[in-house]
Formats: sequence, C-alpha cells, structure tokens
Amino acid sequence: MNAKESMPFSGSALKWIAILIMAADHIGASLLEVFVINYYGNSPLAGQIDNLYFWINLDSVLRAVGRTAFPIFCFLLVEGAVHTHNPKKYLLRLAAFAAVSEIPFDLALHNQLFCWSSQNVFFTLLAGLLVILVFQRYPAEPWKGALALAVLGTAAELCGTDYGAIGVAVIAAMYLLRDRFLAAAAVSLVLLVLLSRLEIYSIPAFLCMALYNGKRGRQPKYFFYVFYPAHLLLLWALGRFVLPALL
Repeated sequence: MNAKESMPFSGSALKWIAILIMAADHIGASLLEVFVINYYGNSPLAGQIDNLYFWINLDSVLRAVGRTAFPIFCFLLVEGAVHTHNPKKYLLRLAAFAAVSEIPFDLALHNQLFCWSSQNVFFTLLAGLLVILVFQRYPAEPWKGALALAVLGTAAELCGTDYGAIGVAVIAAMYLLRDRFLAAAAVSLVLLVLLSRLEIYSIPAFLCMALYNGKRGRQPKYFFYVFYPAHLLLLWALGRFVLPALL
C-alpha cells in the first residue's frame, strides 16, 4: 500500500463532507439571509436588534464554513472527468441536473420562481467539464482548451452562474495541475480569493483533498445529484411557510 492509499478520504467521503458543508452554507444564504434577516428587517421585530445581530452573526459563520464546499466539488469533477468511461453521459447528467435545479435554486436563494441574473452551481461545473473535455480531446493543441476556457468562463460570468468565470478557471487549474497538488491548491486558492476575500475560508477544502486516497468509495447512485435541488426546495419551504409561523 502506497502513502496515498492509506489516506482516510475516498471520493464518497469527500462528497459527503462537501454536501453537508454546502447544506450549512445554504442554511445561511437561504433561511437566514433571504427569510429570517429580511423578515426581521421588514417587521416590527426589527427593533429587537440583539436578535437581529444573532442571526447576522450566525449567517456569517455558516457562509464562511460553506466556502469549503465548492473547491471539493471542483476536485471531484476533475476526478470524474479523468476516470469516467462515458464523458458524454457525464456531461448530459450534469446538464440535466443543472436544468432541474434552477427553479429550486431561484426559490431558495432569491424567493423567486425565476431569477435570470443568477444561475446554480451545476452550470459552472458543466462549463468546467466542457473545458476539460476540450483539453482532453486536443492534448497537442492546448490553445483550444485555453480558448474554450475563455469562451465558457465569459459565458458563465455573463449568465451569472455561481462562482462565474473564476469557478470555471478553478476547475481548469485543478485539471491542468492535477499531478501537482500543491500547485493546483495554490492557484485555485488565489483565484478564489480574487473573487472574494471570504474565500480564504476555503483552505480546509484543500486539506481534505490532500487526504484523498484515490478510491471512489461506495456512492448511492444519483443521490448526490438529487440532494442539491431537493435540499434547496426544502429550505425554501421552511423559510416561506414554517419560519413565519415561528417568528
């Protein structure tokens, strides 16, 4: 057994870590920001400033913790792209769940059925996968991959996908530097911090990746895909119908 195989985290373990952290992040972004804090700010309870500060501080903590999720998803996307036997099927699956997740995303994060200025993270992952596939198809012509990165990164930015062009660039960096982990981690972290200083809290993600053992692990089929839109719908329902009765 080599040193990598002795590491504790399989791909499945990393996915569980990422989705639990993502759920915590969305509790902050959806339940607290969209519903609780806004509710306080537009009701007589706004005078209870201590309560408002409590929710704002809790939201800040959850959002900071949540910065760990996206880099792990990017890392797992690269692993999937490198090891998949059917890239087309992988691409179509991402596209399908990007489409399915958009309304739940808009409801949970904007309390709107459609929000054209903001798109869910599956679209960012989809753009990143397309860039990887171009690099894979034309290994002797890396300029084509670079062109795909420029075009799809720009498209992600213009469409307002979660993490936008920076997110696509992080995926490309992790793919191109996949055999040099420290370099991939450093470039990815710099890119993320350029997006927002809050992304410095994503450092634990790279520590988790360093403990990856290269094994897929046992994974429930489609569970990790379905979890994303399902938990967003649940958060919206709690914020829209349950919290008003409690607050």
